[in-house]
Amino acid sequence: MARAGRLELAEALALGPGWRPACYALLHAPDPGILFGRLPLRYAILMQMRFDGRLGFPGGFVGSQDGSLEDVLNRGLLEQLGEAAAAFRVERPDCRSSHAGSGPRVVAHFCAKSLTLEQLSAVESSATGAKDHGLEVLGLVRVSLYTLRDGVGGLPIFLENCFIGAARERLLDTLHDLGVVEAGAFSGLQIPVRLRHPSVDSGNLR
Repeated sequence: MARAGRLELAEALALGPGWRPACYALLHAPDPGILFGRLPLRYAILMQMRFDGRLGFPGGFVGSQDGSLEDVLNRGLLEQLGEAAAAFRVERPDCRSSHAGSGPRVVAHFCAKSLTLEQLSAVESSATGAKDHGLEVLGLVRVSLYTLRDGVGGLPIFLENCFIGAARERLLDTLHDLGVVEAGAFSGLQIPVRLRHPSVDSGNLR
């Protein structure tokens, strides 16, 4: 029996028929914008408001007859994000991690796809015309990657939202890989996240 927790992709793909696979994608793009003339945005990262009121990433479950993880994920992106998702394709190298659940026998594959800012903005524009808009997907939101002077506004308060499953953890993993947050600089949601940028105007930053 597979252990719960993080698995290598090959190990996750080899799980038996009793496991239900799912695949999700975080879309991000470099963003040179400056908020209020002093807060660098650095990246635009998309999440979606789901039908259940939780934040998550586009994607979903993969049926045994649906094809490869990548094929199913890319079809799901078209349904959830609209025609602009046809301008790119999430491929196997974009898969960052796989995790097996300790309760329900679900193995979730998480991908992160780097786009241009123009591609990401086009996704935002086309999303309202997507098949699932207003049904499974209630809207898209960008993640705030800065901390305001009060030490709470921005990313720290964004992380206080309700996320589906391990979406918050996968978001933070990606932010760490992108150099936005420091590993081990937060514990749960009780202290502000420490950002890696000396220009962000917050007293709790290095």
